[in-house]
Amino acid sequence: MGTASNVKAIPDGMHSLTPHLVCAGAAEAIEFYKKAFNAVETARLPGPDGKLMHAAVRIGDSVLMLVDEFPQWGSLGPKALKGSPVTLHLYVEDVDAGVAQAVAAGAKLTMPVADMFWGDRYGQVEDPFGHKWSLATHTRDLTPEDIKAGMAKMGSGPC
Repeated sequence: MGTASNVKAIPDGMHSLTPHLVCAGAAEAIEFYKKAFNAVETARLPGPDGKLMHAAVRIGDSVLMLVDEFPQWGSLGPKALKGSPVTLHLYVEDVDAGVAQAVAAGAKLTMPVADMFWGDRYGQVEDPFGHKWSLATHTRDLTPEDIKAGMAKMGSGPC
């Protein structure tokens, strides 16, 4: 076992901020994320009843942690909560292909891919477990002034 002096505060391969999702059916969510987002499973810790107490996948250069719902501990997913205010944002090389892949894997398209005023080509999906995802490919480097002008042209609709 390492001592405090030689243990990294942020483990190799991790970032400072790591999403940790609650899913009704975390094992099925892992399989979906493999198909939809090319996730690679890196950890799985089933409890005595088979529900996942902890799991992790790598999507691109980032880790996503997952756990099954455990209502007795107040751990509920977005379907049980009737929605979520959170959207996970995923940059990809080809957003059109990425959204198509997610939809083919079972995601619901909630916002078709389009060019956005802030310089990304962008779309949104909802996964079968109720989590919202935005996917984007950065296509233009813009100044803050360019973005503000583009937003003014767009009007007051959703971004």
